[in-house]
Amino acid sequence: MAGVSCDTCAYFFYDEEIEGYVCDIDIDEDDYSRLMEGHFKECPYYTNGDEYRVVRHQM
Repeated sequence: MAGVSCDTCAYFFYDEEIEGYVCDIDIDEDDYSRLMEGHFKECPYYTNGDEYRVVRHQM
């Protein structure tokens, strides 16, 4: 998937238990399979995790 980066997604976080980054979105098996098969150009669940984006826009 091109266009967005998981690094800036609000659902992407570091899990200390597995010592790696994971996507914490709750999706069902059908949506997951469509996502992995490449039916989307971009991740439909992407949410910008940059809390200061609005503030920078207002400046």
